[in-house]
Amino acid sequence: MLTLGIDTSNYTTSACLYDSESGEVVQKKLLLPVKKGEKGLRQSDAVFHHTARLYPLVKELFDEVGGEIDAIGVSEKPRDAEGSYMPCFLVGVNAANCIGATMRKPVYGFSHQAGHIMAALYSSGKTELINQKFIAFHVSGGTSEMLLVSPDSERTFDIKMIGETLDLNCGQAVDRAGVMMGLSFPCGKELEALALKSSEKYNPKVCVNGGNCSLSGLENQCRKMLDKGECHENVARYCIDFIAKTVEKMTEYAISEYVNLPLIYAGGVMSNTIIKERMQKKFGAFFAQPEFSCDNAAGVACLAAMKGAAAHE
Repeated sequence: MLTLGIDTSNYTTSACLYDSESGEVVQKKLLLPVKKGEKGLRQSDAVFHHTARLYPLVKELFDEVGGEIDAIGVSEKPRDAEGSYMPCFLVGVNAANCIGATMRKPVYGFSHQAGHIMAALYSSGKTELINQKFIAFHVSGGTSEMLLVSPDSERTFDIKMIGETLDLNCGQAVDRAGVMMGLSFPCGKELEALALKSSEKYNPKVCVNGGNCSLSGLENQCRKMLDKGECHENVARYCIDFIAKTVEKMTEYAISEYVNLPLIYAGGVMSNTIIKERMQKKFGAFFAQPEFSCDNAAGVACLAAMKGAAAHE
C-alpha cells in the first residue's frame, strides 16, 4: 500500500509518501517564512503560505517517487481533544479531500499530535508499541504535553493527557530566548549550536508539580542573564538545561504513576541532542529521529496505511 501524507502545521508544509511493503518513507517539507525578530506567524499568513507551497511540494514528491496511491492521511487538527482547531490545517484537509475525490481514494484524518507520535514510533523502530500502552511526550512550540497512549479498535491511538505546561510551551521558551539573542525563528537549531559551545552545565530550580510544569520563569531568567552581560553560549545552555530538567522531572512522575511503560519523545524540541542524551542515559527512552521529530507528514501517512489495511481485513 502506498499512502500520501499531508501536514500543514503552523510553521511547516509537509508531504510524504509511505510504502507499507518496503517500509520506506520519502518526505518533502518547507518551513514557513518568519520575519527577522518576530516570534511567529498569524494564522492568516500561515494559511496563505501553505496554500502557495503545498502544490509544488506535492508535485516534487510525485516527480521523484511516482506511483499510484491507495489512501491519503492528513492532519486535521492539533490534538485529539474536543474543540481542538487551527485554521492552517484546513489547507491540508481541503487538498487531501480534493485528491481523494478525484482519484476515488479514501481520506483518513488524524490529529497533528497523533502524527507526531506515529512518526516517533516509525523512526525509532518501535512500531510494535501501537498495540500496547506507552508514555509519549509531545514537546514543541505549540504543545508541551505528557500523554498516556493506548491502542484503540480504529488502528489509531487513544490519547489521555497526564501532564502539561501551565503557561509557556518549551518551544516558545526556546524561541523567545533565541529571539532575545538575535537568532532566526524558529530558534531551536541555532540555540542548540550555541549551547554546545558552552563549558557550563546548569542545575536550575524548575517548577514541576506532579505531571504539570511552568516555564515562564525560564524566559525571565534568560533575560536577566543577558542584561547582566552573560555570553550567549551560556544563556543558551541554561535554557536547554532548564527544559531538560523539567522534562526529566515530569518523566519521573510518569514512571512513578505508570510503572514499566515504554517512553517515547516526539516534537521539535525533542530533536535537541543535549536533551536526548540526558533522557536516554537516565531512562532508556526512545526518540524520533531528527527529521521525524520536527513537524512532518510521515506519521499521518503511516497511520493511513494502517487504517487502509484494517478496512480491507
